[in-house]
Amino acid sequence: MDRDTTQGIENKVALRRLWNREYIKVMMCNFLLFFAFYLLTPLLPLYLDEQFNADKDMIGIVLSGYVVATLLIRPFSGFVVDSFDRKRVLTICFFLFFILFTGYVGAGTLLMFAIVRTLHGIPFGATTVVNSTAAIDVLPSERRNEGIGYYGLSNNLAMAIAPSIGIYIYHATGNFMILFWLSLVLAFAGFICSTSVRLPGRKKSEGRPKLSLDHFFLTRAWLLAVNICFFGLCWGVMSNYVAIYGKEELGITDGTGIFFMLLSGGLFVSRLFGAKSLRAGKLTHNAMVGVFLSLIGYSLFAFVVTPWGYYIAALMIGLGNGQMYPAFLNMFISVARHDQRGTANSSILISWDLGMGLGILLGGFIAERVGFMSAFHTIAFMQAAGTFLFIFATKKFFIRRRLT
Repeated sequence: MDRDTTQGIENKVALRRLWNREYIKVMMCNFLLFFAFYLLTPLLPLYLDEQFNADKDMIGIVLSGYVVATLLIRPFSGFVVDSFDRKRVLTICFFLFFILFTGYVGAGTLLMFAIVRTLHGIPFGATTVVNSTAAIDVLPSERRNEGIGYYGLSNNLAMAIAPSIGIYIYHATGNFMILFWLSLVLAFAGFICSTSVRLPGRKKSEGRPKLSLDHFFLTRAWLLAVNICFFGLCWGVMSNYVAIYGKEELGITDGTGIFFMLLSGGLFVSRLFGAKSLRAGKLTHNAMVGVFLSLIGYSLFAFVVTPWGYYIAALMIGLGNGQMYPAFLNMFISVARHDQRGTANSSILISWDLGMGLGILLGGFIAERVGFMSAFHTIAFMQAAGTFLFIFATKKFFIRRRLT
C-alpha cells in the first residue's frame, strides 16, 4: 500500500471520529461566543439600574432589544447558511459580534446602550446559527445525534463559568467597564478561532425551489417550534431576573454566581448522561425526561421561597434543559431535509428567542406591577403547559413527520 493511499485512509478515519479537530475548533468558537455573552448577561439589569436609574419596565424593554434583533435575523441566517459558503459567513458574523462589544464601552446614555444592545443581537443570532450548522457538517453522520448533544456542553460550560467570573469581578472592582473590555477580548479570540476552522465542501442541491418559506423557517416542524417557545419564555424570565429576585426576595447578594454554576452543572451532567440515549435515537424519551425535570425546577423556584429552594431549582432546571434542548434540536433536524440543516438550526433558535423575548417583557411587566413572585408563578404554569403539550400532541407530531 503506497503512502498516498495510507494517508487517504487515515484522513477518512479521522473524519469518522466524533472528537475530530474541526469539531473541537467549532466547540471552542461556541464556548468563547457564549462566554463573552454570559459574562455580562446576569449583571446588565444591575448596570442599567445603577448607571441609568432604569425601572423594571425599562430594563425589560432594553434587554429584550437584542432578542428582537436576534429573532428577526434568524430566518435569514438559516437561508444564508444553506445558500453560501459557511466558513465565510462564520468569520464575518463572528467579526461583527466581536466588534460591537466596543459599543458598550462608549454608550453614555440609556438610548445609546439600548441601540448597541439591539444591534448586537444581529451578529449573535447569525453566529449561533452558522456555528451550530458547522458543527453538524463536521460530525460523522452515524454519531450526529450524540455529537449535537455534546456540542451544547461548550455553551453550558461557558454558562457555568462566565456569570460567576463576571459577578466576582464586579464585586471585587465595582467596575462594569472591565467586564465590557474582557468580553471584547474573549469575542476577538473566538473570531480568530473561527478563521482556522475548515469545513467540508457541499454539493449544490438540485430540484430545490428558488424561493420558498422553507428557506426561512422549517414549516414541517411548526408544532415543535410552538412547544419550544413555551420553554424559552420560562428561561427568559428566570435567567434575566434571577439576580434582582435573589437580592430583593431572598436577601442573597452574592449567590447569583452559585445559582448559575448549579444550573450549568446540571446542564453539563445531563448532556453527558443523555448522550447515550441520543446515540440510540431515543429523542422523545430524552425530551420527556427533560421537560418533567424542568417542571420540577421551575415549580421549586416559584413556590419554595428559600435559599435551598432557589439553589435546588437551579440544578433541576439545568438537568431538565440539558436533556430537553438537544433532543428537540435533533427532532428539528430529523424532520428536515439534508439541505435544510441551517434552516432547522435557525428555526429552533427563532422559537427559543421568541419565547425568551416574550418572557423578558412579560417578566418585567408583571414584576413592576405585581412583584417577582407572580412573574415566577407564571413561568411555572407556562412550563406545565409546555409539558402537557409535548405529551399529548408534539410527541406524536414528531413521530409522524420524522424523515431520518
